[in-house]
Amino acid sequence: MKTLIVDDEPIARRVLREELENVPHVVIVGEAENGKQALQQIAELKPDLVFLDLQMPVMGGFEVVRRLSGGYLPIIVIITAFDQHAIEAFEAGAVDYLLKPVGEERLRKAVDRARKLHKNPLDVANDVAKIAAASAPPNSVSGRKIVGRSGGEYFLLDPDEILAFQAEGELVWIITAKQRLLATQTLRVIEERLKGQQFERVHRNAIVNVNHVRKMSAMSSQRWLITLSNSLQLIASKRQAHSIRSILHW
Repeated sequence: MKTLIVDDEPIARRVLREELENVPHVVIVGEAENGKQALQQIAELKPDLVFLDLQMPVMGGFEVVRRLSGGYLPIIVIITAFDQHAIEAFEAGAVDYLLKPVGEERLRKAVDRARKLHKNPLDVANDVAKIAAASAPPNSVSGRKIVGRSGGEYFLLDPDEILAFQAEGELVWIITAKQRLLATQTLRVIEERLKGQQFERVHRNAIVNVNHVRKMSAMSSQRWLITLSNSLQLIASKRQAHSIRSILHW
């Protein structure tokens, strides 16, 4: 696996490199000393695995994860000296992390886990989404990401950039201003995950982002035609009239 080491401490990078050189099938392709460099090297080198320090100048590890974009996502293993909130969040979300100083046995376990993840891009995307969520304060939804698929590529989306979710048979589409991506979860699961945010179920086949509603036209006493910011139109069912009222008073 092509591996990138990201840490602002040269000694820490050197020690981790020496440890990884003893692990079979791991090839170090680069090092970065801050988050900005990390994003550049991830884009250029496309590593399979990134060991990412949390506390760095310019841009910390959490911000690196939140800024990952495009259809390529590496496996992320977080490294931290000690951050109680981060550790609690990681343990709650089953996210892999390493405490400094990193022991050889623990490092090998992290690499073995990465090898298993590497076989499934969806698992990689979900894992990165968990790390992004773990970076948010307790009870916050600011770090939450939605995973979308286009062909063999997986994208992490901020809820704010999603206009709507629309079901067509067994497929669920994520609609943004620029594209349509396939969701990796059912509409019911998505609705539960986004509870408390700016999304409302307006039809058994549709959830809309109320911040992207541009026009609402009454079709009957309880049926509405909703026009979104990309001009997409959706019909709200009678059963979801309560959601319409919520949108009108948002």
